[in-house]
Amino acid sequence: MTALTAPQPLRAPGFGRLVLLHTRFGILETVRIPIAVIGNLLFPGLALVFFVVPNAQVADDPVAATSAVAQLALFAVMSTFLFTFGAGVAEDRALPFDGYLRTLPAGVAPRLLARVLTGLLFALASLVPLLLIGGLLTAATVDAGTLGLGALVVLAAALPFLMLGLAIGYRLSNKAAIAVVQLLLFPLAFAGGLFLPPQLFPGWLESVSQWLPSRAGRDVVVETVTGVESYPLALPVLLGWALLCTVLAGLAHRHDEGSRFR
Repeated sequence: MTALTAPQPLRAPGFGRLVLLHTRFGILETVRIPIAVIGNLLFPGLALVFFVVPNAQVADDPVAATSAVAQLALFAVMSTFLFTFGAGVAEDRALPFDGYLRTLPAGVAPRLLARVLTGLLFALASLVPLLLIGGLLTAATVDAGTLGLGALVVLAAALPFLMLGLAIGYRLSNKAAIAVVQLLLFPLAFAGGLFLPPQLFPGWLESVSQWLPSRAGRDVVVETVTGVESYPLALPVLLGWALLCTVLAGLAHRHDEGSRFR
């Protein structure tokens, strides 16, 4: 006679496994739209090829070339964060599946952390072509330790844009979020000195730019990789924007929870 055994209860996956599953899903979902990945990978590198490499005065100067690569590196990460967390979150909120996921016992934390990890992975990937082009076609040069530290500082300097993206994504509709991200990205990049060095700005723009997160982040990153000192308020301005955007992201998430899940 065969003994019957009680079925084993299903065990819910742990928090870490949920994060990894959502991260894998996010990566697969992104790479299924190749143009989004290709554009993010190529645009900063093409900007370097068209605007820096032909300019021998910049490309042949180690400090100027390294600064140019650093500026465009921040732009690449800034762009990734704004689109991933701004347009991406707003797009997900428009899907019925998103509402279902947010009602599950695991809560929103695993998916949010997975989205952050996915954004960081694509942000780091966007730096690879830029660094290769800068290393091969310009006089930009840094040692391995400075390169690693510079990559970490770029990610940290782009934190305000990650939080700003979340604030936009949780507060606005899909179409509105895309428009707002596009309206913010290039003006902030230009006024922050990511396309042209701030030394070429007129006096009024130089003064205004010092209060922008893009300019503060640019100077902090350039100081890290070249040793050229940033303006005195760069770090306080960057931290202030990071705090402000974090508060805005928290308020936007709370508003979304209150309006959709009451």
